[in-house]
Order: sequence, then C-alpha cells, then structure tokens
Amino acid sequence: MSAADSNCIFCKIVAGKIPSRKVHEDDHVFAFHDIAPWAPVHFLIIPKLHIPSMAHVGAEHGNLMAHMMTLAPKLAMQEGCNPYPEGGYRIVLNTGTEGGQEVHHLHMHVMGGPRPWLKG
Repeated sequence: MSAADSNCIFCKIVAGKIPSRKVHEDDHVFAFHDIAPWAPVHFLIIPKLHIPSMAHVGAEHGNLMAHMMTLAPKLAMQEGCNPYPEGGYRIVLNTGTEGGQEVHHLHMHVMGGPRPWLKG
C-alpha cells in the first residue's frame, strides 16, 4: 500500500484534483458525499492512505479502522441522520468485485435518513 495511487479516483479526490462535496477531513481520513446517493444521507469515509480493499487491511491498520468506525456516527448525525433508536444509519464496506466494490480504494458508505431508500 502506498500513500497514493495516481490512477485512483479516490486518491485524486483526496489530493483535490477532482472536486467533491467534503463532509470531513483530518490527517488520516477524508469524507465526502456520494455522487449517486442511495439514501437521503449518503457519504463515504476513505483513508488518505491508498488501501485497495478490506482484503488488504492488516493489524497495522487497526487504529485507522477504529477511527473510521468511531467517526461514522458523529458524521451521520452531523449530515442529518436521525438519532438512535428510531433513526439510524447503515455502514457498508464492499470488498472485491463479487462484494460489489467498484472503486478499489477502501471506502465506508454511511447511509441514513427516512425510508424508503433507493437501494438497500
């Protein structure tokens, strides 16, 4: 895994070469709205480090993954998800072609808002 992959659309978004609707940025992750949302609230959280998929996550990424998981609830509420238990959100990480992964840079979908959703 490298800091960035020059052919990766998500690495280009992190670098500011492709515009996005930013939700959050810190030293380790970048979050932005999905361009084809499935739900009223739908954004992605991606590591700034180019990790192709969950299949490439190792013990050395434990703190990064914990950061992403603990950031998701905060950002979900910030972006308009309703509080638990009546509200809520879904977190999805697709892995590989058979798992529905379309961009090979680890990314967490956070989706929420009133149902019905477009998909899911």
